[in-house]
Amino acid sequence: MIIYYSFMRHRDDNKVEAIFDATIQLVNEIGFAETSISKIAKKANVSAATIYIYHENKEDLLLKTYLKVKGKMSEKMFQGFDASKTVEERFDSIIRNYVQFIQNHKQYFLFMEQIMNSPLPQKWCLEDTAGLFQPIFEMFDTGKVQGLFKQEDVRTLIVYAVLPVAELAKIHLKNGTQFEDEQINAAIVMSWDAIKA
Repeated sequence: MIIYYSFMRHRDDNKVEAIFDATIQLVNEIGFAETSISKIAKKANVSAATIYIYHENKEDLLLKTYLKVKGKMSEKMFQGFDASKTVEERFDSIIRNYVQFIQNHKQYFLFMEQIMNSPLPQKWCLEDTAGLFQPIFEMFDTGKVQGLFKQEDVRTLIVYAVLPVAELAKIHLKNGTQFEDEQINAAIVMSWDAIKA
């Protein structure tokens, strides 16, 4: 009697997480260009062959890491989100959660900055992650319909509302300081003023 064995490898979540963490650390430490599969494998304490079980190549690894980080960010930004609240209340909640995400997950934020400033396909930032942030698009669309926001493309409104807060957060990260409540309140008011009709 011939016995056939399955050679399918089971997903090892510990190794997957180690690869994820190592990728973020290396990209932040030495940059996107210098990060390689072999360096990631060494830092994650796995073989390069193990990485290729889960990822086709370096770009695939970076894309999946990026999407996972964006997913974590989306989860935090919409924590406690209530679509029945006013546009201004939803705006306030999203911005506050975004600031908390940056402060509590410095490595994730810096990784995303590295990726977005790299020569990787820009579609990563748009097509693959747009669905994660649908509540933001809906909020801005509602704000435009209600005449609260300027009648500009939603992506433009997001840039003017969110990027200044991100830049302020980066200054705090560099200085090793935290956003104080007073500063967050002022930043939210300025973000709202930048896009209001």
